[in-house]
Amino acid sequence: MSSAASEINFSDLSNKPADSVRKLQESPSRTLLVHRRGDEEDLVLTTAGRAQEVREVVSTTTALFVALMQHSDSVRDLVTDVMPTAFPWVRFLPREDLRAFVVDLVQTLEAADSLGSPAPVTRLIAAWRHTAEVHADPRLLAILQQDGEDLGDVPAPEEAIS
Repeated sequence: MSSAASEINFSDLSNKPADSVRKLQESPSRTLLVHRRGDEEDLVLTTAGRAQEVREVVSTTTALFVALMQHSDSVRDLVTDVMPTAFPWVRFLPREDLRAFVVDLVQTLEAADSLGSPAPVTRLIAAWRHTAEVHADPRLLAILQQDGEDLGDVPAPEEAIS
């Protein structure tokens, strides 16, 4: 969360809602970081206008990035070359996997933007990061590249419990 966000405790939000709204309106970022107790995840409270602005910026950036990637092979090569700056762990991926990550990322950004949800993008990045972790560990990579016996389909979790 940005250092410009004001902060309150959850109890302040419920006990002093008018003060909390005033603090939100006075916040330069128009956001409030709402601290919760224990292991509960903190919340971010913002105005609808601010949320729409953020959504518009993400959507515009995604559209621009997709258009650039579709423009030419040289742009795709450039993005592939600079990807380690944004994601240092991609240095462990073989070049063909790095290119596949770039294509997956662009396609997923576009699809996720159409849903208005960042979840598919974060899942994709996590999956590719795990792939890079395997490539970074020669012993693990060797184990996973061994030929093995196919034991067939794995039952769905609810089937395995029965």
